Amino acid sequence: MTKLNSSFMIGDVEIPHRTVLAPMAGITNSAFRTIAKEFGAGLVVMEMISDKGIQYNNEKTLHMLHIDDGEHPVSIQLFGSDGDSLARAAEFIQENTKADLVDINMGCPVNKVVKNEAGAMWLKDPEKIYSVVKTVKSVLDIPLTVKMRTGWADASLAVENALAAESAGVAALAMHGRTRQQMYTGTCDHETLATVAKAITKVPFIANGDIRTVQDAKFMIEKVGADAVMVGRGARSNPYIFTQINHFFETGKMLPDLPFEKMLDIAEDHLTRLTDLKGETIAVREFRGLAPHYLRGTSGAAKIRGAVSRAETVAEVQELFAQLR
Repeated sequence: MTKLNSSFMIGDVEIPHRTVLAPMAGITNSAFRTIAKEFGAGLVVMEMISDKGIQYNNEKTLHMLHIDDGEHPVSIQLFGSDGDSLARAAEFIQENTKADLVDINMGCPVNKVVKNEAGAMWLKDPEKIYSVVKTVKSVLDIPLTVKMRTGWADASLAVENALAAESAGVAALAMHGRTRQQMYTGTCDHETLATVAKAITKVPFIANGDIRTVQDAKFMIEKVGADAVMVGRGARSNPYIFTQINHFFETGKMLPDLPFEKMLDIAEDHLTRLTDLKGETIAVREFRGLAPHYLRGTSGAAKIRGAVSRAETVAEVQELFAQLR
C-alpha cells in the first residue's frame, strides 16, 4: 500500500498516528488509555460519560474524568438525550478537564442507554443529529466529533446521518459498521462504510468495526477509504496492535505478534495501573473481567482464567500468572 503520513488533524488538534482507541464502557479508563497511548494509539477516547452525571456532580462520574498527563491527545465521549444538556456537559469538560476533544455518542446499542433516548436513538433522525451537533459545537472552542453506527435497524440513513453531523460542524466522524439492531453480532458492513467515506469530504472519516489485525486496518484505509481506523475489542486483548498498525502504515512492513509472556507483562501492568487509579479491591474486581482477553490461546490458560475470576488481591493474580510463565 502507499505509505501514509503518520499524522492527521481533527480541527486544530494534531493526531500523531492514524489509529484511535475506541471508547469502551468499563475498559477505556485512564489505566488502559495510557497503555494504548504508549503502544502508539494516536488518539484515545474515554469510556462514555453521562451528561446528567456531570450536571448532578455525581462523584463516580467526576472521578471518571481523570486524565493522565501521558494521554494527550485524548477525547471525552458524552452521551445524553438533550442538546442543551449535552452542551452544558461539554462546556464543563472544556473548562474543568484536560480533554483535547469532545465526542458525542450516537451509537451505543445498549438498552439502558437507548431507553433514555440516547446513544443509537439519535440515528433515527438526521435533523436531530444536525440540531444537537450545532448546539454542542456552539459552546466549544475545542473540536467536537461524533461516533455513530450505520443505522438503527438498517443502513438507509447512514449517509444522511453522517452528512447531518458534518454540515453541523463536527471536526471528524467515526462510524461503526453495524446497526443498532445487530448489536455486536454479524460482521462489519464495509460497503456502507465505504459509501459514507466517499460522502464525507470536509472532515476525517474514522472507520470502526472488526479491526483485529493489521490486514483489517489496511482494508479500512485502502478499500473503505477511511482516513484513520478506530480499534475497540481488537485492542482489549492486544494493545500492541497499535504499534503493528502504525508500523505498517508508515513503512509497509509487518511486525510479528508479541509472545504470550509479553502479553502477560502487559496484563500485569494493566492491573498495576488499575490499582493505582482505583485501589486494590475495585481494581482486582474489574480485572477479573479483563484477564480472560489477555489469557487466550495458551495451554493451561482456561484453569487460570477460572482462578483469576475468584481472586481478591493483586498478589493472588500475580501468583496465578506466574504459573503460566
